Amino acid sequence: MHQDIENTKAASRTTGVDSEKVRADFPILNRVINGHRLVYLDNAASSQKPTAVIDALTRYYTHTNANIHRGLHTLAEEATAAYERTREHTARFIGGVKQSEVIFTNGATEAINLVAATWGEDNVGEGDEILITEMEHHANLVPWVLLAQRKKAILRRIPLTSDGYLNLPEVSRLITDRTRLVAFTHMSNVLGTINPVKQLTEQAHLAGAAVLVDGAQAVPHLPVNVVDDGVDFYAFSSHKMLGPTGVGVLYGREELLEKMRPYNTGGEMIREVRFDGVTFNDLPHKFEAGTPNIAGVVAFDAALTYLENLGMESVRQHEIELTGYALNRLTEIPGLEVQGPVDPLGRGGVISFTDPKIHPHDISTLLDSRGIAIRAGHHCAQPLMKVMGKVATARASLYVYNGRDDIDALIEALMETRRYFGI
Repeated sequence: MHQDIENTKAASRTTGVDSEKVRADFPILNRVINGHRLVYLDNAASSQKPTAVIDALTRYYTHTNANIHRGLHTLAEEATAAYERTREHTARFIGGVKQSEVIFTNGATEAINLVAATWGEDNVGEGDEILITEMEHHANLVPWVLLAQRKKAILRRIPLTSDGYLNLPEVSRLITDRTRLVAFTHMSNVLGTINPVKQLTEQAHLAGAAVLVDGAQAVPHLPVNVVDDGVDFYAFSSHKMLGPTGVGVLYGREELLEKMRPYNTGGEMIREVRFDGVTFNDLPHKFEAGTPNIAGVVAFDAALTYLENLGMESVRQHEIELTGYALNRLTEIPGLEVQGPVDPLGRGGVISFTDPKIHPHDISTLLDSRGIAIRAGHHCAQPLMKVMGKVATARASLYVYNGRDDIDALIEALMETRRYFGI
């Protein structure tokens, strides 16, 4: 028995991260689902939370709870300090930007919508062009579709190659002197493809276009430096990187944010209110109207610290190795079709697949009966599904607490699913 336990532990490790040790920090992973240990492989939708984050949330409500920025009493000052510490920490985490360039939102979706409703409304006009990719999540597609419709602008898209990468030679043709914005995902939530942010940004800037990057899948899984990449806007979410739900981040270059109108109005985002006019507050507060998710932001600080202690280079190395192992094992299943790049160096730990004889929803349901959580559906990327010729896919997505034993459990369950359907 002791040897079996040791073999299991060894199977859960890769060079980058000791996932067995990490797993012990996540109470929910002790759950038993339908008589099986929980194997959580739905991290692209939302990650689990370590004890450090849960404790930070509880500690805030137990000891510090108060509204921020306006109060002069002890609790208000402590809450404000904790909230702003997270802003400073976030600024460092993404490459050392100014704190005034970090806007807290309720998620990456709101961050993108903020840019569309402010910068987009003022900088995109009739006949102008917005360039996106065919692999975008709806959050980085719908705002631009609607903006283009309102402004009578033209929405163009960068096509994909057959192996799941962007067709980069097409970019030079698609970016024109009418292109006002290039918006693209850093890492696809369906294909796992990691896009060349710096290269695309440089091409856009040469044409005078601004760049917005959806980093929701990238920031949790690899080192990100928005300063080095030179992007204008970058959006991501806390809940996909071990933090609480309801917290997002918009990074924007200060000179652009200064010129943008507020997205919401009300308390905190003003400096002076008169019956005949309003003077807006300084950055970043101009974009943070009302009472924010203070507790969530404060606990997000603990998530950032947890990831820094692991080291983002190690997190990335862990997923390269584990993704490679998963891709190799999935090829053992006859007829299974994996979407996206085959090289783990060119993709993250998001693996979408289909079985020609079993609907993805059936795969997900039967895997759940064995305690394995994956996602099935169009993954908020319906246009991409049409490009791929699929209605839906099953998707297993990896994170720091997943190990080879989780992949082995997935493969065994997929094999059992095929036997259940008589395949």
